Amino acid sequence: MPEIFKKLDAWAGGIPDRLLRRMPGPRISITTSRPLVSFTFDDVPDTALTNGARILEEHGVRGTFYISGSLAGSEEPDRTLITEEGCRELVARGHEIGCHTFSHMKVRHMSVEAIDADLERNEHYLAQIEKTASKRNFAYPYNAGSFSARRIFENRFSTCRMGGEQINRGSVNPVFLHGVEIRQPETHAQGLTGRIDELVAEPGWLIFFTHDIAPTPTPYGCTPETFEMLVAYALLRGCTVLPVRDALAQLDIRRP
Repeated sequence: MPEIFKKLDAWAGGIPDRLLRRMPGPRISITTSRPLVSFTFDDVPDTALTNGARILEEHGVRGTFYISGSLAGSEEPDRTLITEEGCRELVARGHEIGCHTFSHMKVRHMSVEAIDADLERNEHYLAQIEKTASKRNFAYPYNAGSFSARRIFENRFSTCRMGGEQINRGSVNPVFLHGVEIRQPETHAQGLTGRIDELVAEPGWLIFFTHDIAPTPTPYGCTPETFEMLVAYALLRGCTVLPVRDALAQLDIRRP
């Protein structure tokens, strides 16, 4: 897709994405006296395993990795995506595997029937890696949700994460959770310590998301040094760092 059309699509999608969170639907009330942080990875380039997972483990914590089955092992000009074996390694090391659709298309560009079939295909892929008795967590590709398919996501997943650049507090829609992106420029990524300070001042649930963790990152990732600084800073400030599945278990979640 030409760059101008990508920008127009992002602009056009921004308005309905903001409205999605205001639409009638399921609500949960997030109440916590402890600042909670989840570090999550979309698409999951191989450096999210070799650097991202490693850094989390060195600090005694774990993360959530949202997998698109169709991307497994693929090579792109500026990154290589994680293989099925890499996903198995993440599970063995205690990390959470979440769903990111199979095709990695924007779901608002797909029919309800196509979305349902795509999610079923990705679940089959993930179940070969990790069978789970509970619902998985989900992240929308490109942070773009779908109002027409919201019931599918509500029924299939415990939570679904978009973007929004906000901390989750109070009454939120679990189908459209907020996320804060760790991305370029590096000065922006480093400045996200300020979001951690905000969380400590007023506890809630801060879900970071990023992609590659590499010395020369893509626009959607950061360097290992910056990522380690954010993890260390969150722990230094007294935050509890957990994968999404474990954060949910710690939260006092009430349905209004």
